[in-house]
Amino acid sequence: MEACDLESAVSEQRRELVASRTLDSDADYAFQLQMLEAMSASLSSSPTSAPGPPPAPADGGAGPVGDDNGDGRSLATALMLEEMEKYALERQDREHCEAEFRRMREDLDRRVHDLRFAAEIVGIPEEEWQNYGDFYHKPFEAGCSSSAASSSSSASASGECFRVHVKGLVSEEWIKDEKVVVAGLGVAVCDFKDNVIIEVKKPLINDVLVSDLEAEIEALVQGLHAAVCLDLKRVNVLIGDNRLYNYVRGIQLPGQSKIAAPLNEATMLQKKLTYFGATLVGPNDTKYAYKLARDAIVSQISWPEETNHGKSLKETCVICFENSSVTEMFSVDECLHRYCFSCMKRHVEAKLLEGVIIKCPHDGCNSEVKIDSCGGLLEPNIISIMSQRMKEASVPVTERIYCPYPRCSTLMSKQEVLEYSRSAFVGAEHSGARKCMKCQFFFCIDCKVPWHYNMSCNEYRMSNPIATAGDAKLKTLASKSMWRECVKCKNLVELAEGCYHITCRCGHEFCYICGAKWKNKKATCSCPIWDERNIIRDGRQRY
Repeated sequence: MEACDLESAVSEQRRELVASRTLDSDADYAFQLQMLEAMSASLSSSPTSAPGPPPAPADGGAGPVGDDNGDGRSLATALMLEEMEKYALERQDREHCEAEFRRMREDLDRRVHDLRFAAEIVGIPEEEWQNYGDFYHKPFEAGCSSSAASSSSSASASGECFRVHVKGLVSEEWIKDEKVVVAGLGVAVCDFKDNVIIEVKKPLINDVLVSDLEAEIEALVQGLHAAVCLDLKRVNVLIGDNRLYNYVRGIQLPGQSKIAAPLNEATMLQKKLTYFGATLVGPNDTKYAYKLARDAIVSQISWPEETNHGKSLKETCVICFENSSVTEMFSVDECLHRYCFSCMKRHVEAKLLEGVIIKCPHDGCNSEVKIDSCGGLLEPNIISIMSQRMKEASVPVTERIYCPYPRCSTLMSKQEVLEYSRSAFVGAEHSGARKCMKCQFFFCIDCKVPWHYNMSCNEYRMSNPIATAGDAKLKTLASKSMWRECVKCKNLVELAEGCYHITCRCGHEFCYICGAKWKNKKATCSCPIWDERNIIRDGRQRY
């Protein structure tokens, strides 16, 4: 009622101001006409002594001196009208936000109602359901008064604990040729099933340098604000920063006045809840809020630029420092660091040549690059190699087994191929027979050759000392080059430089000269540990 009276009063005052402004304008116009008539009469009565027309004021205005008061009144009226228009827009925006929050609360109540009713149905005995299932109904009652709806919202959601993911980020980024520090926050309010109800992403724009802790605290405040606006009563906040967790739990008191004020604000918001909990989580558990915070940062480092196809948002790649379109920037899934397509493609190809897992090129970041995200970046054959590298890294070296058929060579785990072969070969675990999971042919896991039917492994080795011509060439090359075979994983090792103590990639340690095993970082043989030729090299050979 009070809001309606205030709105009526403001509207009436606005109409009066507009009418007053129109009346002043008409009065000024009549006064100017009277002055022109008087000047004309004066000029006609004394033409010889008539002075010239009065000089125009410096500001280009016309009229008598007394018009300054009229101009002041007009300016004041214009300012008041402008303020009223701003108030009307703010009130309209506030009403829109309140309506949106009411809609979200109603949707939340409906979701809680449906889940509870589904739980009740699950608990009904099967016989009772068969007889009376058609008569079970419990519709959601949304058509009630505002006060009843508010109480219904509080009652339906009061027993459930909602999760609030918060994350604040501060990052050094490049905008064209300038290095800047930008900050952003992300908030995701989720229900008890971890379904997102509302998302908040906000850039933190401030002349004063914002620390990562300040960004985390501001994210917490915004998350609690969203929970209070949704009229949630039980909230558990998921925090990824250990310092913020200690402040929230009261383990540590804030010593800086700069962070004391926002922490006090967070404490006041907590008092509006019937239950407040805080959980310290790892980086992967704040993925909802982390992505929103990164989006808020990206919105600050991109700028519009005219192109042949119209306006386009540009962003600076931190590797090549070239300005690329935001649609041509690659984002790593886990950490959301962004690079242009050409730089990321070269990075991936270089890591594939090195035979290592592809990780984010950002300094100190260990996020892995997903194969699925590289579909529009790499050729199909490179994606196939990348998939093979990822699979090799996921299987321990001692567990790797390759199909011996040259046209297949599929990588498998010893355990998974054993489980796959048990249903197709009786006694596979003791016989050594395995079935390839891709080509479906049988092979011997001990001899690493196609399955030798009606022959034991010893009989096969005696009749086939060298399995294939390729194996014969490899053994000859290994003997000539003085390579050593690891007795644990059977991989060939070449000593390029250094001592004779070898640590294979499978973890086995042995002597490169005789192959004897090392125990507790000590040799079990009498071979020399190193040779001067492998330790000291001529400086001219280094280039």
